[in-house]
Amino acid sequence: MGCWTKLKASGWAYPTAILSLYGFFANCRVAEPFLTPYLIGPHKNISEEVVTNYLFPIWTYSYLAFLFPVFLLTDFLRYKPVIIIQGLFLVTNYVLLCFAPGVPAMTVLQVNYAVVTSTEVGYFSYIYSVIPIENYQRATGYLRSAMLAGYTTGASLGQVLISVAGVDYFYINALTLGIVSVAFLITFWLPMPQRSMFFKGKRDAAVGSQFQQEGPLGENRLEDPVMDKDRADSGKEEMEHNGSAGWCSRENVATVGPVLWQSFRESYSSRNLIYWSLWWALATAGYMQVFNYIQLMWDHIKPSATSTIYNGGVEAVCCLVGAAAAFSVGHLKLNWAVWGELALGLFSAAATGAVFLMAFTSSIWVCYAGYAVFKSCYMLLFTITVFQIASNLSMECYALTFGINTFVALTLQTIITAIVVDETALGLDIVTQFIIYGSYYAVISLLFLIRGTYTACIHQCYPEHTDAKGSPESGVEVIAAQRL
Repeated sequence: MGCWTKLKASGWAYPTAILSLYGFFANCRVAEPFLTPYLIGPHKNISEEVVTNYLFPIWTYSYLAFLFPVFLLTDFLRYKPVIIIQGLFLVTNYVLLCFAPGVPAMTVLQVNYAVVTSTEVGYFSYIYSVIPIENYQRATGYLRSAMLAGYTTGASLGQVLISVAGVDYFYINALTLGIVSVAFLITFWLPMPQRSMFFKGKRDAAVGSQFQQEGPLGENRLEDPVMDKDRADSGKEEMEHNGSAGWCSRENVATVGPVLWQSFRESYSSRNLIYWSLWWALATAGYMQVFNYIQLMWDHIKPSATSTIYNGGVEAVCCLVGAAAAFSVGHLKLNWAVWGELALGLFSAAATGAVFLMAFTSSIWVCYAGYAVFKSCYMLLFTITVFQIASNLSMECYALTFGINTFVALTLQTIITAIVVDETALGLDIVTQFIIYGSYYAVISLLFLIRGTYTACIHQCYPEHTDAKGSPESGVEVIAAQRL
């Protein structure tokens, strides 16, 4: 009891622990690696063509429609309600999978899951509104570790239950329903933030500025609004919520546009950050396509109806290998400002080869290996990209940059889906789709190999120029954005 009280009294450990706990259970989806075999199997009895060319594109379109409105709504509602909504829709997702038959119900499922994925911005942004800035790095590491641990545990457990215990897919989904229900209940333990990043009245902005100027004392000052207790200025808070300068006042809402525009200009004022963001958007669009349709490729090579499949084991291994690769980034003594873009090109080329390998092989184990290489390359490069962007921006600008980059990636993914996958357009088979995805990644790798080679050559010719500025053109520009 004493440890629990001490945890709640800390300025950052309690919300970080609760959100990490939620991240673990929300991502411990035992049934997720086996979604496609479940849909096309006897339980749902949906054809592979309908799953590929009709159901999965609905998720992509719905995700795009929800993402930007949810991004603004997340900040307006101050994060916790959006995380609760995500937990609720996760529960609804597996209720539909367990008990709702037919294509119409699975269509609703895709829209429901789009709400789940679009509200992930609440999970990633919540913690920065309730803890002091000096704890951002540690909290981010704990949250990402919790997500990875949850996904690895779920995938491994699912594989063991299916391969060893011979458990039916229905019961795997029922187990997942129970786990995500626990995650939903955990969301109510989260403390309610008393500040947001963009929807701020003048008084909130002044208070936030005071916190920033006070340095270490700001941590103590932030405990009270985070934990909702012993507020000395409760009267002022009530006035802010009800008055004209309050959090949800007309004046406050009207100022959001200019604030967002200023943050946008600060986020993309560096040419180097634009290059990193460009890779983020391009590569993520391709990654999501491969990730969404890889189970269909596996089922094409080795049908789940007549064979033992190892989808869960492969996903678990991919997470572990990708995590190890990503962890190594922090220990590599490399000037990422000079060599980072070349690394993007080289590893993107490796990912390109892995996608083509998956497209042309007839061996399920070779396809598994290709997927492991592809996912590990992406996770490694994405970690480098996030580090490069986050280390040069204030957290407010990073949150906006995350949202914009994700929106651009999803827009590109939607265009690819509409042309290549959707049954109303080309409606290509799964093998042809992967050939196109490999070609797409080949273009990405070529672009960044050319850019990276140019940057490295300039560094070799003019080392004193790059050492002084960090890159041959604009250097590693630290964007000192004002606290909003």
